[in-house]
Amino acid sequence: MTAEPRPPLLVICGPTATGKTEVGIEVALRLGGEIVGADSMQVYRHLDIGTAKPTPQQRARVPHHLVDYVEPDEPYSVARYKEDAEGALADLRARGKLPLMVGGTGLYLRAVVDQLDLPIAAADWDLRRQLEDEAQRRGADWLRERLRAVDPVAAERIDPHNVRRVVRALEVYLLTGRPFSSHHALDQRREAKYNLLAFGLTLEREGLYRRIEARCDAMMAAGLLAEVRSLLERGYGEDLIPMKGLGYRHLIGHLRGRWDLETAVAMFKRDTRRYARRQWTWFRADARIQWLDVGGSSAPEIAATIAQGAQALRPGAHTQPNFDVPR
Repeated sequence: MTAEPRPPLLVICGPTATGKTEVGIEVALRLGGEIVGADSMQVYRHLDIGTAKPTPQQRARVPHHLVDYVEPDEPYSVARYKEDAEGALADLRARGKLPLMVGGTGLYLRAVVDQLDLPIAAADWDLRRQLEDEAQRRGADWLRERLRAVDPVAAERIDPHNVRRVVRALEVYLLTGRPFSSHHALDQRREAKYNLLAFGLTLEREGLYRRIEARCDAMMAAGLLAEVRSLLERGYGEDLIPMKGLGYRHLIGHLRGRWDLETAVAMFKRDTRRYARRQWTWFRADARIQWLDVGGSSAPEIAATIAQGAQALRPGAHTQPNFDVPR
């Protein structure tokens, strides 16, 4: 019997501020595709400016799935994202659309592409509460150092302000005796489910940092402070996961009187640069990603390169993908 061909999947990933949204839209238009978001913050409603969510105008050009559909106080997990994403991908295949996964949340992408077995270990709520209580008493830095002692790979990859994920990584280690990151490494050896073509957008460090600072300034000019104030007025507390996101936690600190606005914006920029470094650390370990330097090139130019390499993924194509693209 002839094995069924693996369904196509095009991934566009990379650090924040490299232009993934614009490039993804241009590629989708060229290849007749639709976009499945792979961003852990863009799933939340009402968080628009600070998450660099695709605008209504952009979503009118190309449909986006798994964007703007979860309430900020609604529990959301990687396991649920995997289920939602697989449903969206199946729907696109059924309608003859090329699926593009676009985003910078590495774990979300890996959960789908590498079929991570989630949850890795069943939740132990007593242990989880104990770890959360310790984090409350001793601080997020203490919790991260505890994780670093047993799983330095996970400690490097996980945002230290994302206490829930740090707690989960420790919980998995304490329940299974194996580092959280080692479960992912084992899962990666599974047989590939998709005919995958993955492109990463990158930029030399100083240029990326300039883009990050300019984007943070643009977010402030677009009304990020008012957006944060509105979220608080709606009753969304600062203890919620999305409210701990970049920009949101910093401006909440300002609105709560913990620091002035200038300090809040400086911290926002600093932590976004750090986040970009963690994203690069995550993605650079994946040899399947073909890297494209976006410095000096427009989104349509980068999209044209990707579309040329991905022509064979289009529904009905019968040739092999063209991997001869600049790295």
